[in-house]
Amino acid sequence: MPFVYSRTIRFQDTDAAGVVYFANVLSICHEAYEASLAAAGIDLKTFFSGSEIAVPIVHASVDFFKPMFCGDLLAVHLHTTQTKASEFEIHYRLFGDSNLEKALSQAVTRHVCIEVKTRSRYSLPNFMHEWLHHWADNQTAAASPLTD
Repeated sequence: MPFVYSRTIRFQDTDAAGVVYFANVLSICHEAYEASLAAAGIDLKTFFSGSEIAVPIVHASVDFFKPMFCGDLLAVHLHTTQTKASEFEIHYRLFGDSNLEKALSQAVTRHVCIEVKTRSRYSLPNFMHEWLHHWADNQTAAASPLTD
């Protein structure tokens, strides 16, 4: 079951043509990511302080299907997929609030868990497994063991 984040497009999100600036779609997706962490009970201040581990984004992509304008209401659907013991992807589909049949845009971010001191890969901690499971796409979740 996806996490759903509601968001209104603001003037600051748009470009000179009056549509959402491409990079701002990733910013909106990141807002949804943060909201999904908080909804799962993860303290954002502690999580993003990066004291022991960090979970940087190592890949991001966005596809656009229809323009989004200032004042549009969005429903951002987020689901997670663990790809390796230290890695996961977040898949986002952005819908107009009144039409959940055809996405306006979709995005993917890939994250790798690292130990801050060594900057080397580190297995995802239990609280991240719980978060991943909570928002997992059950249709594509693999039962195979994950390795790095």
